[in-house]
Amino acid sequence: MNRLQGKVAIITGAALGLGKATAIRMAQEGAKVALLDVLDEAGEALAREIGDQARYWRCDVTSEADVHRVIDEAAAHFGRLDIMVNNAGVSGASRPTHQITEAEWDFVQAVNVKGVFFCTKHAIPHLKAAGAGSIINLSSIYGLIGAADAPPYHASKGAVRLMSKTDALIYAPDRIRVNSIHPGFIWTPMVEHFTEQSEDVEATRAAVAALHPLGHIGEADDIAWAAVYLASDEAKFVTGSELVVDGGYTAR
Repeated sequence: MNRLQGKVAIITGAALGLGKATAIRMAQEGAKVALLDVLDEAGEALAREIGDQARYWRCDVTSEADVHRVIDEAAAHFGRLDIMVNNAGVSGASRPTHQITEAEWDFVQAVNVKGVFFCTKHAIPHLKAAGAGSIINLSSIYGLIGAADAPPYHASKGAVRLMSKTDALIYAPDRIRVNSIHPGFIWTPMVEHFTEQSEDVEATRAAVAALHPLGHIGEADDIAWAAVYLASDEAKFVTGSELVVDGGYTAR
């Protein structure tokens, strides 16, 4: 439908899961996509799958120098930048707060929070040069509500929610929109790994599905289409918003 025709998107954590689905759908809608990840084999394979509209760059989002270099290279390669999708993230340790080490805490914040900061910081000059833009930050249902597990992860996703609102206000005069997406449990490698830690994988998956009033776990495409919407001109009056895609999880 060419909803993103003529636009250029950078997507972090693009090799697998939500990032991969988002890259595929954005390319199908006409965007050129820069795929950023540290999973070189999967990233290169995805670039080949998408074709000439895509190129892969290795990028560690915890390194500002890496982020700065790669965003500049991607914008130069494709000629502009219109869309920044901050998707790269890790779940980290899931133990009570008093059992979390400093290193475990810092690891999650480095990827999930500093990564969003670095990518936003270095995307902004290119978005300003384009005259408008859309930044899409992947938060979580756990950026909206709490749960008795994974303290570093929940803290990081809450941070991403308010970072999005702050930047929406700062960059509104530049016609740069900033929004967050808040997925429920989506069947991705991260959630698959979570279920595999249990003794009965099928029972765990059924229990997770039952947490959602719609009765099933989401698919990566559910988030990819949300990102396409926020990136498109259909969302030209949407900024500072939380797009919740959670099967009703947080409606209780």
